[in-house]
Amino acid sequence: MILVDATTLYELGQVGELELLDAFEGTVVVLDAVAAEVDVEPAATNLDRFLDEYEVSTTVSGLSEFEDDAMALLDADERTSDVALVAALLAGRDRAETTALVSGDKRLRAIADGLGATVTSTFGVVVRATADDKYFSTTQAKRVLRRTDHHGVQMTGTLRERAIGEVSD
Repeated sequence: MILVDATTLYELGQVGELELLDAFEGTVVVLDAVAAEVDVEPAATNLDRFLDEYEVSTTVSGLSEFEDDAMALLDADERTSDVALVAALLAGRDRAETTALVSGDKRLRAIADGLGATVTSTFGVVVRATADDKYFSTTQAKRVLRRTDHHGVQMTGTLRERAIGEVSD
């Protein structure tokens, strides 16, 4: 199960590249609570289209059983999309299911890593698509990285050039 956080949905949605998430093997999961956070255009419209056109799950079996544990891990007072994501990670771990989190949120990434999940970011999605899709060239990947940077991902110049260099390799 590949859980996708709002940060990645926003970043790829702003530039119309959510279909790159389809490069992953496994079930892509965009929880309803996470999708509700993406309310900025054009990301919101692109997310709606992505959810309609691609095989994406919006629920995780057994998630509610782990919400209290997730709230405790996050020291949260209310049920948020972060709580839902951590509960989904806990549910996957309980079932011994391979899980991954795609997020730019450092705190969520650290928790997911601590729970044994694979962790990646928007950049990782672009690299994966480049490596796995013979029709998605490194030139296109570089263009996506530059466009996400232009739309607010805020990579430093050094990080952007490093990312673009890694896509080329």
